[in-house]
Amino acid sequence: MTGIPVIETERLRLRAPVLGDFDAYATMWADERVTAFIGGTPRTRNESWTRFIGMHGLWALCGFGYWLFADRQTDALVGVGGLANFERGIAFLEGMPEAGWAIAPDFWGQGLVTEAMRAVLTWSDTVLKAPAVRCIIEPGHGASEHVAAKLGFIPIGQGAHAGTPVNVYARPCAMA
Repeated sequence: MTGIPVIETERLRLRAPVLGDFDAYATMWADERVTAFIGGTPRTRNESWTRFIGMHGLWALCGFGYWLFADRQTDALVGVGGLANFERGIAFLEGMPEAGWAIAPDFWGQGLVTEAMRAVLTWSDTVLKAPAVRCIIEPGHGASEHVAAKLGFIPIGQGAHAGTPVNVYARPCAMA
């Protein structure tokens, strides 16, 4: 699969990123509030560009990847997320799609990540049919821990990414 499917929820459209989204994407990732528990350092525009174009690469190489979360009314970027294989070297992640998400601070606290990731996981359960999906969350990131719990992820262990401790969570496929 090389195309990125479009998924609509009540308030969001999960879709492929397009060039016109890049400025909003780079602005989001340059915000230290967004990166506080995702690497700890705001991204440069160049780092954001590499990740932005990598969203298409995941789909082309893995058959799954990240969507841009857009507001259904305005089509403006709200956040990003989906499934990935980032080759992190964490044993708990090997052979399993890794869920991830991030949202622009203007949209925090509205349940949009949960809404988007429920759609992603439904897609995964019905199309990808992986036995499980895993995710990592830096200790103390209460908002992501809360989202993960609402989505059915449970803690299964710990690891480290780029020298930072992470908790690893798993969610079995609902179709299994």
